[in-house]
Amino acid sequence: MLNVAKSMPALLSGFVAQRANVPAVARKDAVNRQQTTADGLYIPVATRAGDDPAGQNAFERGRYLARQEMWEELSAEMGEADAAREAAADGTPIAELMAFGARADVVLAVEHALSENLPAHHPAFIEGINELESVLREYRGDPMIGAVVGLAHIDIAWAWRGTGLEDKIPPAHRERCAAHFDRAGDILPSCRNALPESPLVTSSNLGLLAGKRAPDIRVADEYEHLISLDPGNHRHMRAMGNHLLPRWFGSYDELELEARRTASLTHETWGMGGYTWVQFDAIALDEEACARVDVDFFLDGLRDIIRRRPDQMMVNLLAAYCLITLEKGFGLNSDADIARDRICEAGNWLIRDHLTELHPLIWAHAAEGFNNSARITSPERLAARGRSAAMDAIATLFLDELQNGQQVVFTASGPQITVN
Repeated sequence: MLNVAKSMPALLSGFVAQRANVPAVARKDAVNRQQTTADGLYIPVATRAGDDPAGQNAFERGRYLARQEMWEELSAEMGEADAAREAAADGTPIAELMAFGARADVVLAVEHALSENLPAHHPAFIEGINELESVLREYRGDPMIGAVVGLAHIDIAWAWRGTGLEDKIPPAHRERCAAHFDRAGDILPSCRNALPESPLVTSSNLGLLAGKRAPDIRVADEYEHLISLDPGNHRHMRAMGNHLLPRWFGSYDELELEARRTASLTHETWGMGGYTWVQFDAIALDEEACARVDVDFFLDGLRDIIRRRPDQMMVNLLAAYCLITLEKGFGLNSDADIARDRICEAGNWLIRDHLTELHPLIWAHAAEGFNNSARITSPERLAARGRSAAMDAIATLFLDELQNGQQVVFTASGPQITVN
């Protein structure tokens, strides 16, 4: 879907870090771990080697199979990953990553042509998508191939629409955007009819909502169906919360209701965490939503999430959210600040009780508000910014210890306080 496409340059970049001389207690010899330090603070830093956190292999596999025109193999592998609910460590479904890889060349060619201000009749705008349409005709009835082509049309539609205000979009761009959404609307529903229990196909159809806001479609019901198909994937719940904001398809009352319903529907998987996931991005994006959130429910859900998913990517995600993302909104709404202050305090116990290593890119994206449309020109610089933001935030939590001349050394058991 579009949000995956826009965030892929960051998702695929892995982790980078720098070496530093640190006490032996903090040193790890694994090839995929390095260290970062800051005035008495020592933290192992996850690197890209060995853990493929954002599913780069899946993206590359999809792109390779498309470039080699191995469409049957692509369909089979996507279908297997989709049926098995396989996901990268950050939660991105493997089938989505393969689908993006398969259409990436076509979408990026259009985006490049637009960035170069090429005339609308230039072949770069139509050659790639026409080739995908030929593949679709050859594999008519294959829902995996249909999803690839339908999602390509959605991505191209958004490329033509751009990021400007609605009244600033050139008429020709608006027409091209609508045409690609319409074509995606011709393709994707038949895929859903063929595979109604497919998370990939279901999420692909949700991508049509922005292009045609049909009054007879209840967005929450569509997302509930997707979540029921893949309850272990938090990304679906976060997307629902965002799209239930008044700026999209919902209301504040509906957001609260669906967050509670989701907590009930996913209780076996996440405990109360379903409420937290639905509210997660919504309250970071919207001050009124933040002012209305049930903080006790949110924090109970946060604890349930970490009990069920204590891995370091999850710890980094939740800690960065509390200490970086939500912190940015202070001062905009006094009622929201009350809720924000209590949620941000959770970063303290997340770091002290659960953190053992740093994932810089997660912190960098947290600093951007998890903005999926942000362009990433240098993953290395992005990781450096994330590492710096994380070290500043964590150092603040241990300010008393550091000012007293103590060292804070993160180990596999968590932070250890030592005397210089």
